[in-house]
Amino acid sequence: MGMTMSQKILAAHAGLASVTAGQLIEANLDLVLGNDITSPVAIHEMEKMTVDTVFDKEKIALVMDHFIPNKDIKSAENCKCVREFAGKNAIKNYFDVGEMGIEHALLPEKGLVTAGDLVIGADSHTCTYGALGAFSTGVGSTDMAAGMATGKAWFKVPAAIRVNLTGKPTGYIGGKDVILHLIGMIGVDGALYKSLEFVGEGVSHLTMDDRFTIANMAIEGGAKNGIFPVDELALAYMKEHGAKEPVVYEADEDAVYEQEVTIDLSTLKATVAFPHLPENTKTIDEIEEPVVIDQVVIGSCTNGRISDIRIAAEILKGRKVKKGVRCIVIPATQAIYLEAMEAGYLKTFIEAGAVVSTPTCGPCLGGYMGILAAHERCVSTTNRNFIGRMGDVTSEVYLASPAVAAASAVTGRISAPEELA
Repeated sequence: MGMTMSQKILAAHAGLASVTAGQLIEANLDLVLGNDITSPVAIHEMEKMTVDTVFDKEKIALVMDHFIPNKDIKSAENCKCVREFAGKNAIKNYFDVGEMGIEHALLPEKGLVTAGDLVIGADSHTCTYGALGAFSTGVGSTDMAAGMATGKAWFKVPAAIRVNLTGKPTGYIGGKDVILHLIGMIGVDGALYKSLEFVGEGVSHLTMDDRFTIANMAIEGGAKNGIFPVDELALAYMKEHGAKEPVVYEADEDAVYEQEVTIDLSTLKATVAFPHLPENTKTIDEIEEPVVIDQVVIGSCTNGRISDIRIAAEILKGRKVKKGVRCIVIPATQAIYLEAMEAGYLKTFIEAGAVVSTPTCGPCLGGYMGILAAHERCVSTTNRNFIGRMGDVTSEVYLASPAVAAASAVTGRISAPEELA
């Protein structure tokens, strides 16, 4: 019986000739990731173990990004804990204020993940790195502790859903519209503990930023991971960012998939996830009544990359954020921030009446930099819109692409960029 791409990576890291869905394995890890919220818990768990240090100081990445720069005493203490741990254990890849970024944008940018890698992270959106052909998945802080100590983790080999992408997206349609459309089709538990394996000629029409966005939100469909084939574009990205030599795996022709889904990218329309689940999707032309908003957030590990910033700037250039709407733009890393500054995008945002933040996850999880008050509505390029996700339990979050978010900031209601023409 053939194996999927994900199954081949797991088999190789477990030292096995083959694996099957449902099999329990112990596998060697290429990278263990933690942030300022999850790492302190893992560090305290590791202190209970009979180990003196981490398994490999170069295979652990600790990224201070959720409440950075620190918003209060608790967040400062969390970062101090991680900072001291990183110093004690000579962790090479420790990223703090001034050199940090949102973890799932930062690690690929720094070349810390390559095709064929097996990565765990104490953050649910660790599945982002599947865009590079890696098997990456989120775990709890206890598993992170075990991974840092031993370099190993237990896995149940996932079954797979084959997502066949055809056609070419048009206009401002991008990765966010693709993944929201898919989640709208299968539901938030439609891929529960399965691998979403994206294939087809349509993949060639997706940028790396599109692929990162899609893989990032695989977890929102319940998936264990999302993964893309390694093509010339992916190889060029990894080479440009100094990643180690990739190991390319391809699914067998007789690989078993529990389900197959086909999406014609040429037919997709701008898609928005209404409260309070990512599966509650509507295309822009299915919105019958105006949805008046109070805030727009453009950023996060899902849509804070340079193409996202560029698209938002194109739409906001020469326009004004509607009076009464707060528009917050957050480049995902320092490098993206610098590139956006040099390109004049930050000037465009400020002239339009938006604010630009240093890289942080902040508003996505209701941490800071954009908390919602009672009954307020926000259009956000983030990945979750659960009840109370960004603030008060009566507030509402609408997930959308950077193009829709920017256009909505101008009109003060959920809008497609074409409405501004």
